[in-house]
Amino acid sequence: MHEASEERADHGLFGPGSVTWHVMGEPVLIVGGIRALLLQALHPRTMWGTAQNSELMDPSAAWSRLVRTVEFVRVRTYGTHEEVERVGRRVRRLHSKLTGLDMRTGDTFPVDDPENLLWVHMGEVDSYLDVARRAGVPLTARDADAFVDEQRRAAAVVGLDPADVPATVAEMRDYYAGMRRQIWACREAREGLRRMFSPAVPRPLLPLKIAAPGIGVLVVSTLPRWARRMYGLPGLPTSDLAATVTLKGLYRTTQVVPERFRYSPDARRARRLTREHETGLATWSIAS
Repeated sequence: MHEASEERADHGLFGPGSVTWHVMGEPVLIVGGIRALLLQALHPRTMWGTAQNSELMDPSAAWSRLVRTVEFVRVRTYGTHEEVERVGRRVRRLHSKLTGLDMRTGDTFPVDDPENLLWVHMGEVDSYLDVARRAGVPLTARDADAFVDEQRRAAAVVGLDPADVPATVAEMRDYYAGMRRQIWACREAREGLRRMFSPAVPRPLLPLKIAAPGIGVLVVSTLPRWARRMYGLPGLPTSDLAATVTLKGLYRTTQVVPERFRYSPDARRARRLTREHETGLATWSIAS
């Protein structure tokens, strides 16, 4: 009865068998989430629109905003279609009311400009996939393409047309090659990078402040070399190697932790459903 009810359940945008569910629950992906923020900040209009309309630049409120962002990603990844649509509708409605000021030209622009939305989306996709692959999460080249393709469903949640979103790793690479001529680290981006090494956190989480410098160095080292140079930091191949070795070590360390402690409740449920899905496919294959 339990398995039948789960089979009929609404698993949202992805579900059992998706590469997204295979990847997103791994604890090492926390590094990817922070990496995405630094990459996203390199688009000046994206950064200005965020800084001018949110609590991002207020140290006392930035943590709450980060928590809301994490919750949005959680619902988008594991929520039902209804839950995803609800949070997506709220985000789209909020963004539609906001404008930013271009600090170079003095022009105003809509925060939900498709270029801005696409840049933010690709920053997430590239960061999660890059960290997962370098950490050693089992992924074939086909899996990597499937992940990029699946994430076009997530792009639709914030208002993008999936047809306009890169669907493969190669298309994503071409996208970044074209965007590099249009991006740079504005003052707000550099300030965000600086604060990452000494974040304002709630009192119960003060140990994170102690760990922040080490985490910050790792996250920065995972950025593409061109991104590090835009921040005025060295873009050395040795940093890439050191970051990859560290990510592999973190991933292998987490693998010895029992699943009930390693994964969030959503990720544990996703893994259970995925195992049941794979067992069902194997049974069907044998029977046929």
